[in-house]
Amino acid sequence: MESGDLRIFRAVAEEGSITRAAQRLQYVPSNVTGRIRQLEDRLQTALFIRSNRGMELTPAGERLLGYTRQILNLLDEAEKSVQAEDTPRGPLRIGAIESTAAAYLPGRLADYYARHPEVSLSLTTGNSSVLMQQVLDRELDGAFVYGPLTHPLLKQIPSYNEELVLISEAGAASQQEQLQKPMLILSTGCTHRSRVERLLAEAGVQHPQIIEFGSLEAVLGGVASGLGVALLPRSNAVSLSNEKNIAAMTLPESYREVVVYFIYHRDVPLSSALRAFLEPENQK
Repeated sequence: MESGDLRIFRAVAEEGSITRAAQRLQYVPSNVTGRIRQLEDRLQTALFIRSNRGMELTPAGERLLGYTRQILNLLDEAEKSVQAEDTPRGPLRIGAIESTAAAYLPGRLADYYARHPEVSLSLTTGNSSVLMQQVLDRELDGAFVYGPLTHPLLKQIPSYNEELVLISEAGAASQQEQLQKPMLILSTGCTHRSRVERLLAEAGVQHPQIIEFGSLEAVLGGVASGLGVALLPRSNAVSLSNEKNIAAMTLPESYREVVVYFIYHRDVPLSSALRAFLEPENQK
């Protein structure tokens, strides 16, 4: 099997569609279809079930996908390890929590790319736990997450401090009264949940209502409509206050500050692109 075939197979498996995989790889769909058929013929087994819902992996395809990811990750790491160290180049896959991606990274990535135009940048957003796992699985070169973390395979560098605020419907009552309302959080990977629970306990809320939502946008919609309140970085709250019916309240000092760290895998050789990203002049 050729690495090119495996990259096409991985793209189809992850996208669930020939068309979307072709767009991602910048191939024509017929080329992708032909390469998948050739791979199935070579292996003498079906890798996908074709249906109206798209391309779904067979059990054999599921097994091959696991090996494919390992093989391609190793090939990418081998390429990085032999790149010339004097000129940063090649892919740099960065992950970030949404607040960092929106408020902190645009300027930093723009400055970095201006210095190193031969680097191919990509940015993935998610919650801290998902991004950490993607770094461990070597799907990302590094990620900005809330910390500190204690995983033995991760290295971490403090990047910057964020101030959390309580966001509520604009024109609302005092913070103490607002804390009696339901607290809206994300249903998965909510880094601030324990902080929320401690804040409510200290405020004397005896039977707190915590409502889980599937997306940040849904949380913000709930706050703007007066359903409840939420904790959010001030940098995001300021920009959102101009677009939605939202106001920000300062939290007690012990709940106010969180630290964002940049993490990367300790056992993966640093590529020239990542090494340059970690240099002090690129961390401003």
